[in-house]
Amino acid sequence: MTHKKHQIIICLASNENQEQNLKAAREQLSLLLSDLHFTSEQWTEPIHSICPAPYLNQLCKAKTDFSLNLTNEVLKEIEKRQGRTHNEDGIVTIDLDLLQYDDELLHIRDWERDYVKNLISEL
Repeated sequence: MTHKKHQIIICLASNENQEQNLKAAREQLSLLLSDLHFTSEQWTEPIHSICPAPYLNQLCKAKTDFSLNLTNEVLKEIEKRQGRTHNEDGIVTIDLDLLQYDDELLHIRDWERDYVKNLISEL
């Protein structure tokens, strides 16, 4: 029996030690996913954040054997390992959002963001 590979798109974002945190996240994702392709990185101003630091954003297209739920759990685990907390200071060491799983679009509001529209063409 062959397992279907699921096509996914992930949005990576950080507003603290941005380059290092995106690099660490890429390394973690590379251990867990296959056929990875990363876009260029794009700086953006924070949206609804009390932390004034700019975000560095990037998209990743990849394939996985994981279910939708397991994929989300794995992304949250990577965030935790990189020190992500959901406290009130607005600091985001790493944010990994699953934007697409096969044909299902997730985080619909994120698809409207300019950086997502700009970077999606690189995938």
